Amino acid sequence: MISLLAKLFIKNNYDCKDARVRRLYGMLCGAVGILFNLLLFAGKFIAGKLSFSIAITADAFNNLSDAGSSIITLAGFKLAGQKPDTHHPFGHGRIEYISGLFVSLIILVMGFELLKTSIDKILHPEPVEFSLLTVFILAASILVKGYMYIYNRSISHKISSAAMGATATDSISDCCATSAVLISTLVSNFSGINIDGWCGLAVAAFILYSGLKSAKETISPLLGQPPEAEFVDEIERIVLSHEGIVGIHDLIVHDYGPGRCMISLHAEVPADADILEMHDTIDNAEQQLRERLDCQAIIHMDPICTDDEETNTLKAKICELLDILEPRFSIHDFRLVKGPTHTNVIFDIVVPYDVKMSDTQVRETVKKLVGTIDKSINCVLEIDRLYVEKSK
Repeated sequence: MISLLAKLFIKNNYDCKDARVRRLYGMLCGAVGILFNLLLFAGKFIAGKLSFSIAITADAFNNLSDAGSSIITLAGFKLAGQKPDTHHPFGHGRIEYISGLFVSLIILVMGFELLKTSIDKILHPEPVEFSLLTVFILAASILVKGYMYIYNRSISHKISSAAMGATATDSISDCCATSAVLISTLVSNFSGINIDGWCGLAVAAFILYSGLKSAKETISPLLGQPPEAEFVDEIERIVLSHEGIVGIHDLIVHDYGPGRCMISLHAEVPADADILEMHDTIDNAEQQLRERLDCQAIIHMDPICTDDEETNTLKAKICELLDILEPRFSIHDFRLVKGPTHTNVIFDIVVPYDVKMSDTQVRETVKKLVGTIDKSINCVLEIDRLYVEKSK
């Protein structure tokens, strides 16, 4: 169904890297989600009232909250597609994350309300009326939600959307929740054991779990999560493919919403190279990053000595000492400044976030280690953090 609608309403629907196509896919899935969830809510609500089942009624309101979620998702994709303006020069892509956060809050509120109702039902149970209509509606709901999971998961992979992935997870959770309600109805009818309130409690737990999971997936990119390791590897591969660039560091990927990112990094080039040629190489690398990864790229050029034996030898000795201290330490921007009484060794050291030593302790420890090589060496270092991770 989704594929057919995409062919009818989305021009060039195969080009999922296109921001317009991506936005329309999200809006289409949101619209279909609204329709399905409203139909499921109506059917379950009627079935719940006819059977006096709190579990079925709870599941109905779960679908109503899902319809509200789909509305917010649709609006989020629509607003996220707006062009940059003077007040938002990096675009509006993060609205997709914000809409996902609102959806999560709605799910959590609904979950808490259903939790209270289910507990009351456990304390004050009422008989559940059985009907084939109820069983049919619940079974149909499981099939519909299963289909919604399949197409939401497929579209989430196609357009690389965490929001759609969360919607798919919510759909499969609904399958499990509705299955629990169906089991409750059948058990109550054939065994006489009333587990309606307990199944309602299970439904509420599924809703709360889905809300918390969805909130985590939307809060992380809003706070600033690291990019995928594969994306980082691709950046390094593209930049280092240009002749003259011998290394990169201080790579930062700024995320302004799906498909909207800015890359900044330092590229190491030989200090004795022609500056105009290296500037042209850097421009070409920036252009290739923009074309291949659909991003804005800014590269700072760092000249380093690549053929000075004394510099390379000293750098290797310091790296050996640092490897003993903490194997995950790495250094860059390494250079020597010689004077009449001492030599300044200047470099940046990358310290992982989970290292227990403070920055001051790292500085003092490294300076002492470097001093063991030669007392005339004065170590001048800066502490850096790793903002991205490479694949292992």
